[in-house]
Amino acid sequence: MGRARGGRLLPVLAALFVALLLISGCAAEGEDEEGSPVVAAEEPEAPMEDKQKAALYAAIGSFVGKAWNGSGLFPDPCGQTPIQGVSCDLFNGVWYPTVVSIGPVLDNSLQCAPDARFSPQLFDLRRLKSLTFYACFPAANPTTIPAASWDKLSGTLETLEFRSNPGLSGAIPASLGRLASLRSLVLVDNNLTGAVPSELGGLAKLRRLVLSGNGLSGPVPATLGGLKGLLKMDLSNNRLDGRIPPELAGLESLTLLDLRNNSLTGGLPDFVLAMPALQDLLLSSNPLLGGTLMQRGWEKMASLATLDLSNVGLAGAIPESMAAMPRLRFLALDHNRLSGTVPAKLAALPSIGAMYLNGNNLTGALEFSARFYQRMGSRFASWDNPGLCTAETAGGAPTGVAVCKDAQEPPRVGVRDGMDAGGGKPEASSSFPASSSSFGLSGHKVAGLWCLVMVMVL
Repeated sequence: MGRARGGRLLPVLAALFVALLLISGCAAEGEDEEGSPVVAAEEPEAPMEDKQKAALYAAIGSFVGKAWNGSGLFPDPCGQTPIQGVSCDLFNGVWYPTVVSIGPVLDNSLQCAPDARFSPQLFDLRRLKSLTFYACFPAANPTTIPAASWDKLSGTLETLEFRSNPGLSGAIPASLGRLASLRSLVLVDNNLTGAVPSELGGLAKLRRLVLSGNGLSGPVPATLGGLKGLLKMDLSNNRLDGRIPPELAGLESLTLLDLRNNSLTGGLPDFVLAMPALQDLLLSSNPLLGGTLMQRGWEKMASLATLDLSNVGLAGAIPESMAAMPRLRFLALDHNRLSGTVPAKLAALPSIGAMYLNGNNLTGALEFSARFYQRMGSRFASWDNPGLCTAETAGGAPTGVAVCKDAQEPPRVGVRDGMDAGGGKPEASSSFPASSSSFGLSGHKVAGLWCLVMVMVL
């Protein structure tokens, strides 16, 4: 009996002994020999290379002005004294600047001085991933993009953006084609001229190419068809000419193709019908483009939401097969030379929210329902088609189009029906505006696309 009790006590005693050892160990760790508490030493903050600090201060100083005392104001730019617009990442326990953004984005953002310039030290930031300048070079400070040293950033730079710099002039350097890691190249609303470098077609990782709002000229490079992973291409609002290269057919992932406001020729290319991912095709205000609408194959464009072909010199008929695009929300065919009748099936497009057919040579009767006109309102336009009339409908009719039984008489259109106070016809150019910084429409066309967007959101 005594032995049994002793056997049961042994595990208990052992547990107490271990607990005492743990307590004494904790006490020894928390106190010194005299019993005073010992504060554990804090781990030292990760360092930053002196060369990287110097390069960062020099690079920023060349843009914001010599009076900027970077080392005094921001002695620890990746730690306790961060610089607005600068971000850092750790590599092997050492801080490196990875993002530099300069321009009046926020109240405390770094802003460029009137004599801003590019510094060679910019290319010494060897872990730089993103470089952005906004409203940095005014017209009074003409500056060119450096042609050399971009290869130093070829392994790290993923985003390069220069926006709204009227003083940024000259050519786009071909050396930008060496930025092998680049995913986004955005050079918008500057004053860049010359050709689009064919070398940009070698940027295998590029997902976004936006060169809109400059003075670029020459053809669209066929080499851009090598950008197999490209999602968005915007070369709008330039002076580009020539045909749209068939090599672009290889851009199977492309969702946006925006070539508005150029001088392109050669007609609407058939290959766009074989681009299944395309959501927005914007070619308006290329008056020399010409050609006709493909009569078949539009049903292949299952993802297309926006089709803007206004003022491109189109002739011929509107194909009925265009009514087979299930996601089409915005259709603009205005200010062309289209002829023939308007397919009644267009009104049955399941997602349509804006349609502009005005300013053509369309004839015959519009066979859309009154409900269609009521739903579309000012987002439907068909005036300026002298031979077009509308079937008499109770409760709704298109503005500026005569009822067919009265087609021999001039349509009686007043201010209520869309005439302005001086008797002129209302403008209904469906083209997106020349400014590439917005994606809406001018005038009452805002009610077309933006009301459509609001309806969809709600």
